[in-house]
Amino acid sequence: MSSLRTLGVVAVAAIALTVSACSAPAENGGAAASDGVFPVTIEHVYGTTTIEAKPERVATVAWSNHEVPLALGVVPVGMSKVTWGDDDDNGVLPWVEEKLDELGAETPVLFDETDGIDFEAVADTAPDVILASYSGITQEEYDTLSKIAPVVAYPEVAWGTPLDEMILMNSKAIGLEEEGKQLVADLETETDAALANHTALDGKKVLFAFVDASDFSQIGFYTSHDTRPGFLADHGMPMPTIVDEESAKTDEFYVSVSAEEADRFADVDVFATYGDPDGELIAQMQADPLLSKIPAIAAGSIVILQDSTPLAASANPSPLSISWGVDEYFGLLAEPIATAG
Repeated sequence: MSSLRTLGVVAVAAIALTVSACSAPAENGGAAASDGVFPVTIEHVYGTTTIEAKPERVATVAWSNHEVPLALGVVPVGMSKVTWGDDDDNGVLPWVEEKLDELGAETPVLFDETDGIDFEAVADTAPDVILASYSGITQEEYDTLSKIAPVVAYPEVAWGTPLDEMILMNSKAIGLEEEGKQLVADLETETDAALANHTALDGKKVLFAFVDASDFSQIGFYTSHDTRPGFLADHGMPMPTIVDEESAKTDEFYVSVSAEEADRFADVDVFATYGDPDGELIAQMQADPLLSKIPAIAAGSIVILQDSTPLAASANPSPLSISWGVDEYFGLLAEPIATAG
């Protein structure tokens, strides 16, 4: 995932001192005294994190963690800048913009993570907690962030935290666990209602792939540990056999197999990938002697999500993206099946 920036011992110590000076101690005030929930302890892949008092300043890193506090009415002091799926190059996805407008809030500080976590930028926001329950932060990144504020890392698998678990971990960390549970329930209801609008998807198996048009010798796809197929499975859609088989072998969220194994994709009903819907990718795949052996490809049951658009980004579901576009997303997945039917 992201590479670690090099920080000297002196710089890290300075950051820690700066943050400790900016954060209100529990005995002085307010947060712990006003909320009997705290302290709270959260388990994650690197151990446990205890948050002594209700955080007043919340920072987030990695993809979509900021959407949990926002959905619950809390505006982070800093969050990751979006570099994929942004429709207007302002570093914020449209559903987040809408929520900020609803809350009457300015855009938080945006952390540019193109070259890794910007620890100094995170420290400059003087957070009381750093949310990263959906991420792939390394032990070294976790240790460095922990010198700034308590960190909520991912539970088990890098980039494999289910949406509901991400919401529950992040909401607990900010003292809004019950509200987080309600958010999970509301999103499940909304998702099921949207899925019910697209009956063509009943019992269908969707494969999320990433196709390199310059090299069809490998077929890469997302495992059940990834939120894209995991989200569909959580709402009753079965997974292709190859996804089940390969997911059982690894903790990775993405794997690839040789195109020589095309017969293993025989039960795929919808082949979803990223690219240009108006381009030549579908024709190229259907002309390939190996890929064309996959029934879904041969039949044209292919969905191409326009690369780096908000709708494509929403395929990786998040607390705010579901209300924004899940019905349109399901409609896109159902279209080739409904057309064929």
